[in-house]
Amino acid sequence: MVLGIDWNVTSELIDGSPTPNKYGLLFVSGLMIGFFVMKRIFKKENVDEKILDKLLMYVVIATIVGARFGHVFFYGPYFDKKDQFGNLIEKGYFDHPADMFKVWEGGLASHGAAIAILIALWIFSKKVSNISMIWLLDRVGITVSIAACFIRLGNLVNHEIIGTPTDLPWGFKFNQAGSEYLINGEHVFRHPAQLYEAGWYLIAFVLLMYMYWKRNAAEKPGLLFGVFLIFVWTARFIVEFVKVGQTERDGLWVLTTGQILSIPLITAGVYLTWKALKVSDK
Repeated sequence: MVLGIDWNVTSELIDGSPTPNKYGLLFVSGLMIGFFVMKRIFKKENVDEKILDKLLMYVVIATIVGARFGHVFFYGPYFDKKDQFGNLIEKGYFDHPADMFKVWEGGLASHGAAIAILIALWIFSKKVSNISMIWLLDRVGITVSIAACFIRLGNLVNHEIIGTPTDLPWGFKFNQAGSEYLINGEHVFRHPAQLYEAGWYLIAFVLLMYMYWKRNAAEKPGLLFGVFLIFVWTARFIVEFVKVGQTERDGLWVLTTGQILSIPLITAGVYLTWKALKVSDK
């Protein structure tokens, strides 16, 4: 007998209606918690809260657009897949460009969101607020951590981004996952990869809040954001080892797409942290 959790939670808030759903509720909840944390930070540092309203708009749009197009370009599928008889098996984004914009059909990539948020914050810093970008990054990283935690919980209720099979007692049987995850015609217990990541991101949020409020880490420009990058993307890199690959090439390469995309972000985090600590020692 294999111990584990028989996961039958549905994504629907209203039975029979795909929208609104629990994923959307968790997504918005994470953003709102982040907003209130940022509001406290702005108040502490005597920054005009009107700027925060504009900042929220930039971050939310960048998160959704970046995550969607990150999925499209990093993970695909890019072109239609057909069987030997010419029947369509899977639609490709490049053959159906309009599908790129169908966020409600699923498919968001955190690496895409990260890149888009960086671009949005640069524009916001230079064209809107005249606030230093590193100042923004140090503080936005705190809020992004908790938002990422809630998004992964949304993936859990959606039965997506699941892990590889396991006989560990905390394994989840994702009964509503796609048929491609069936083994011998049935679902098996798997690593709850979403929970692993959500837990890491929650710890990152608590750590960054502690550093900001109790250790005055914001006085060392780049330190908070550097720690954010190291902690969050190292977690992603590690969890990928027990996560089902999201592209066909993930089963062929030594590292998955998610791990490859995480390496530059981890490297940037190490550099920023080293630079912040080095400057503070002078």
